[in-house]
Order: sequence, then C-alpha cells, then structure tokens
Amino acid sequence: MAAIALLIYLLALGLAFGWRSLAQWRRTGDTGLRLDAGPVGTLRWWAKLLFVAALLLGTAGPVAALAGMNPAAVVVDRTAMWISGLVLAVAGVIAVLAAQTGMGTSWRVGVDPGERTDLVTGGAFAVARNPIFTAMIVTSLGLTLMVPNPISLAATVVLAVSIQLQVRAVEEPYLARVHGAAYAAYASRVGRFLPGIGRLTGPVEAADHR
Repeated sequence: MAAIALLIYLLALGLAFGWRSLAQWRRTGDTGLRLDAGPVGTLRWWAKLLFVAALLLGTAGPVAALAGMNPAAVVVDRTAMWISGLVLAVAGVIAVLAAQTGMGTSWRVGVDPGERTDLVTGGAFAVARNPIFTAMIVTSLGLTLMVPNPISLAATVVLAVSIQLQVRAVEEPYLARVHGAAYAAYASRVGRFLPGIGRLTGPVEAADHR
C-alpha cells in the first residue's frame, strides 16, 4: 500500500509540475514557474517554505511506512480506508491536471508581481477560485488515508497551511491589484476553495510582494 501511495505521489509531482511546465514551455516559450520567494521572512517567503516542506513530507510519509513506521492510530477497517484513500488520491491528481489545463497560458506556479495574465473564471474556476489547490489537498488527504502515519498527516496539515497563506496573503491581493473590479466581482460570487464558501465581500488589502 505504501509503495502504491509513493508511486501515485511521485507521479502526481511529475505531472503537475514537470509535465505541465514542459507543456507550457512548448506552447508559450515560458515554463510558467515563478519560484522567487522574495525577501526572507515575508509572508510570500513563508508560503513557499511551507509548501516545499509539505512536498518533502508528502514523500517522506510513504517512505517511512515502507521502512516500518506504524500508523498513527488503530484502524478498524484498513481495506476500506485504503480504497477510499486511493479513490481520493487518484481523483485529486486528475482534478489538479484538469484545472491546470483549464488555465491555459495563464497557468503559473507562484506569482510575479510585475506580470499580468488573464483572469480565468470558467470551467473549474467557476465552481471555486482555487480548484488546483483544492484538488491538491484532496490528493494529500487520500494519500494520508492510504498511509495513515504521523508524517503523512503532517504533510496534509502543512500543505493546507501553506496554501491558505499563499492564497490569502499573496495571490488574492495580487489578483485584486491587477484585475480590480473584475476580480472583486468574481470573488464575490465564487467561493475560495469550495462552492459558496469564502466569497469576498470587501476589498482585498495589497500585500508586500517585494
């Protein structure tokens, strides 16, 4: 089970970052990767640091299980949990790729404060403003069910925290600054991660993206 979870995770990373970046480069001449974390200690820097930590923990969870680490708690029906986790993990990976594809040439990893891309509001983005992040958390939850040890659980928690920080402190202020009223109208009718939940009703404060 741990070996399958590790395979799914590594495949997800390869597709979501490697393959998608290559496809973006072939289409536009730009990989779409914006990896500058900004000055040390800023919210943007912390978001990137925690995200990288989550990726490393996501790998370490299945590896630790293969090395013999016990589950975090007694599980009554391991088979049902494993199957549920497998379904969630695979569905999450597919959803990540579908949402990334739906962004077209606007797809980016990270934010360049001086860059302007089109505001994507159709497809999965008509249901939630951050469907890629939602799908990533679903994938992580699925893998945690497949390999329910403390490291996998920590990976999901750290990922969720990094995503919240990235979205609230970095991406939303950037989108509000770049797209103004169009983003305000979009954010007022579409939930942040889930339909109807996290809609913005007031102005978004600008963030320091230096």
